[in-house]
Amino acid sequence: MSDITRMASIAALLGDPARANILTALMDGRALTAKELAFAAHVSPQTTSGHLARLTDADLLSVEKQGRHRYFRLASPMVGQMLESVMAVAGPEPGRTTAWRGGEALRTARTCYDYLAGRLGVALADSLTAAGHVALSPDGGEVTDRGHAFLSGFGAEPAAGKRVFCRPCLDWSERRPHIAGRLGAALASRCLDLGWIARQRDSRAVTITAAGAHGFAEHFGIHIDG
Repeated sequence: MSDITRMASIAALLGDPARANILTALMDGRALTAKELAFAAHVSPQTTSGHLARLTDADLLSVEKQGRHRYFRLASPMVGQMLESVMAVAGPEPGRTTAWRGGEALRTARTCYDYLAGRLGVALADSLTAAGHVALSPDGGEVTDRGHAFLSGFGAEPAAGKRVFCRPCLDWSERRPHIAGRLGAALASRCLDLGWIARQRDSRAVTITAAGAHGFAEHFGIHIDG
């Protein structure tokens, strides 16, 4: 299959509303059962089974079995980044170019796979670049010597791995980049460990806690109401 044909095939899979709902429900990195995804897709379990098979065959989803249950998740962070980018390119509804209809909680702070997005994610990217800790370009990013010292002190030095180290990801709601890759994941994980953010049930939105409001202001100069 040629690259063009595969691209068209992936686009066709995303073009179905039920499959789009399934993929969106998994964008926070969680693994969900077919029953949970049927609810998210607003279709029957039988129909969901067919959609899951097609998404898995296309390497957009991975599946693991535990006991009687099969759990589905996005196959890689790259899939989550693709979905966020598609949302950003799609933009708001025609005639509502200045309106945001995704819910203020999602716009304030959310996860995009395993890194932070929304106002909080963009503010973190702005803070780290303004302080000279991270240098971002359209194609990637790197941590400066000064940045390595800062991240080490903060407890968010990215672990080694084959995954992309750092790259900008166009934020769906803010239309500006947040930080993806191993660096973005390390920052999100550290903020969770510190109790600065808390996951919201059945949502990609995260809450900025009182400790987080203080911590983000003190360490990054970020002031966002949770």
